[in-house]
Amino acid sequence: MSAPPSFDVADFPVPHGREEEWRFTPLERLRGLHDGTAVANGGGVKVAIDAPGGVEVESVGRDDARLGKAGTPVDRVAAQAYSSFEQAHVVTVAKEAVLTEPVRIAVHGEGGVAFGHLVVEVGAFAEAVVVIDHTGDAVLAANVDYVLGDGAKLTVVSVQDWDERAVHVGQHNALVGRDASFKSIVVTFGGDLVRLHPRIAYAGTGGEAELFGLYFTDKGQHQEHRLLVDHNTPHCKSNVAYKGALQGEDAHAVWIGDVLIQAAAEGTDTYEMNRNLVLTDGARVDSVPNLEIETGEIVGAGHASATGRFDDEQLFYLQSRGIPAEEARRLVVRGFFAELVQQIGLPDVEARLLDKIETELKASV
Repeated sequence: MSAPPSFDVADFPVPHGREEEWRFTPLERLRGLHDGTAVANGGGVKVAIDAPGGVEVESVGRDDARLGKAGTPVDRVAAQAYSSFEQAHVVTVAKEAVLTEPVRIAVHGEGGVAFGHLVVEVGAFAEAVVVIDHTGDAVLAANVDYVLGDGAKLTVVSVQDWDERAVHVGQHNALVGRDASFKSIVVTFGGDLVRLHPRIAYAGTGGEAELFGLYFTDKGQHQEHRLLVDHNTPHCKSNVAYKGALQGEDAHAVWIGDVLIQAAAEGTDTYEMNRNLVLTDGARVDSVPNLEIETGEIVGAGHASATGRFDDEQLFYLQSRGIPAEEARRLVVRGFFAELVQQIGLPDVEARLLDKIETELKASV
């Protein structure tokens, strides 16, 4: 039985790896984030925020009332992050503002240990795109809160392009207002260990959430995405689609997709899907979709999960038309990811991610 959500790290026992929420995670590679031995040393990460007009950017202390409004830590690392950060960054989009340029947040690791907290608050009927880019080397535990006012629209692209030794554990909380729309695209390439926990809750009827994810897990990497969509309000929608490719010895991807439809959430419409493409021997995927329904008055609910190797027929088709084997392989993988990359809607970010996929494929063993 997992501990209830709490902002106090003392409310969570130190995990041992046998707990349901930790059984897939190699605790020894968390570098002390799970047991309190990781201590911020001032050289962890630098955060730079580039925001267009109509956006307010602040650094605030932990007594700011906006912190934690979107959700409470659900595990010890998230609580440790909340208890340990010195300053939080708050990005506020004014109500009814429609941004024509994205807010760009660069989180660059400088080799140390860091704890962080970010709040993105979008006012009623405002529209914004936020890109959060993680690079460099760090041991980072962080919480991110997204708060959407009524009728607001927010798209977030979170890119994990860490150096090979980095460790990143993060809880992402989104609170979706009445008739608001939230779209998240999580892209994970780098790091020794990345463990992300996106969570959705609704603050009013008519809210919609789309959660897309793309990950490319290479030799020795552990990449874990644990999602929860909590349908706690009537007449809301959610759609989850995550895709991953794996290659190399001991590449390990974990995807946990939890959808809860509470008794009060009549009229819910939800679907979740995870697809994995295993490119080489020695790679492992754990994919677990879970759907819990407490009311029979819903529009629809479903889930799907599949893991497989290359489709030999696709490769044969391409090669029979004169395309070399390696090029055919790249085309299949690009096609596998294409629908998710296109969800980003920012040409520079899309091009960079496609280039990254090409680089990963060229390094294939």
